Amino acid sequence: MQPRHQPSTFEAPDFYGIDDLLSQEHKLVRASIRDFVNREIIPCIEDHAQNATFPANIIPKFGQIGAFGPTLPLEFGGGGLDYISYGLMMQEIERGDSGMRSTVSVQSSLVMWPIFAYGTEEQKQKYLPGLAKGELVGCFGLTEPDHGSNPGGLQSNFIERSDYYLLNGSKLWITNAPIADIAIVWAKNEQGSIRGLIVERGMEGFSTAEIHNKWSLRTSATGELVFQDVKVPKENMLPGSNGLKSPLACLDQARYGIAWGAVGAAMDCYESARHYALERSQFGKTIASFQLTQKKLAEMLTEITKAQLLCWRLGMLKNEDKATTAQISMAKRANVEMALNIAREARQIHGGMGITGEYPIMRHMMNLESVVTYEGTHEIHLLILGYDITGIAAFK
Repeated sequence: MQPRHQPSTFEAPDFYGIDDLLSQEHKLVRASIRDFVNREIIPCIEDHAQNATFPANIIPKFGQIGAFGPTLPLEFGGGGLDYISYGLMMQEIERGDSGMRSTVSVQSSLVMWPIFAYGTEEQKQKYLPGLAKGELVGCFGLTEPDHGSNPGGLQSNFIERSDYYLLNGSKLWITNAPIADIAIVWAKNEQGSIRGLIVERGMEGFSTAEIHNKWSLRTSATGELVFQDVKVPKENMLPGSNGLKSPLACLDQARYGIAWGAVGAAMDCYESARHYALERSQFGKTIASFQLTQKKLAEMLTEITKAQLLCWRLGMLKNEDKATTAQISMAKRANVEMALNIAREARQIHGGMGITGEYPIMRHMMNLESVVTYEGTHEIHLLILGYDITGIAAFK
């Protein structure tokens, strides 16, 4: 079923002239990704969501447009772009679908970035070019069945042998797990220190099981990682990783992209609601003429504008390597909450039609129910901010 909300009608709201703050390169990157989303994602994503299928053919296409590792150096297959460009890419891709942005976020921020940041030269040369092209797919194994918000309590572990590490444990709610060629796995060594290992599909004892029956992120491939006496070669250790701070730094990269992506989902809901309100008539006039509808639209635009400014400033701080974990947490939490509220308001403007697949509203709303929880729950981000404000860790 083709959505009645066609991509050709999309007009990104820019009430405060934020485009004036962007470079020509930023605008070219955004235009390229926007065209890609209109062409490759929006026409088919509703069918994939309805059928809970992952569009596997999109992986190499993401590689071709430079969506994987865009901020990494050219020598490793990256795009050499800044963080504003990366944010705009995430914004446009999530306008298409949160599941598609999740696929890209994991590959870029949680797989390629830790290899670049913590890996050896040999590891970078071996994995990064293939990941950048979409010839390899990666996933990030941190969350466990009993350890989500408390990753420091993870139970996955490895012991040292002569020329390999023996890995045991499991990970849950892992994006890209069913299709991944490699997994960046975080586990404790015999001293209890958390280290990163590159685990490859095909290693004996390593299996992935897909999670089915999801009401959210239905276009995303989500699964479990299981390690039963997996022999991981010693050269697959990420030598620069040491302690919980290493995976948390990866999550900062991903959360930054989510802050931008949520704005894209909100924009799509807002634009769909605006068009619908101008077309739908009740009591002899369009519902856009009613005060309560205008109130909803005005508040949506206000919140999107605030989120855009938050993203832009955070992007500038990232470019200067000054963005803190707490600043990223604020943006992730605030922007996802904003997008979820806008999706709910947009659904009301659409009335009964808002629950159908002819419009993107319910798909965005269901997706955002996951986005508000993963990469740090809504509450945990509040407590990260609280710790930054008071110096007291309320979650310990």
